[in-house]
Amino acid sequence: MGLGKDYSGQNCTFARTLEILGERWTLLVIRDAFYGVRRFGDFLAHLDAPRAVLSDRLDTLVTAGVLARRRYQDSPPRDEYVLTDAGVELWPVLFQLTAWGTRHLDSPQSLRVFRHVGCGGQLSGFTTCEACGQVVGPADVQVEPGPDTRSLRTDRVSLALREPHRILQPLQLG
Repeated sequence: MGLGKDYSGQNCTFARTLEILGERWTLLVIRDAFYGVRRFGDFLAHLDAPRAVLSDRLDTLVTAGVLARRRYQDSPPRDEYVLTDAGVELWPVLFQLTAWGTRHLDSPQSLRVFRHVGCGGQLSGFTTCEACGQVVGPADVQVEPGPDTRSLRTDRVSLALREPHRILQPLQLG
């Protein structure tokens, strides 16, 4: 008997949330959307996810209202994906998962540093600026390369992420 794809036996909000966010690649798609990735080909190149899986994850996130699909080219038709307000609400969750991984799985030096645009302080805790103590929302966060650069991929997204930029803003992909 195969492993089921859902948590239908669970009457729990956490289980229902996992049905949307818990599949492999999904949180990485959302992470990249925060970084400013918007186009299918850029998600594909940066994540190395199978094309069909990525398409499924994007469709699931659009259906769930986490991402919105917007047309950016009519001929041939092409879409981009942007976080909705519901998607943006996931920022503290993604930040905490990143911070937990840095503390418990990686070296103490992170691949990316998140800074408060207002004062330049680094974020820690629950998206709190270490310099001014303010809880910082994603619109006021800049991501920049950290001191640990052992994973130097060469796809367009990875190259663009080597430059500081505000999250939620489209990446400048060359």
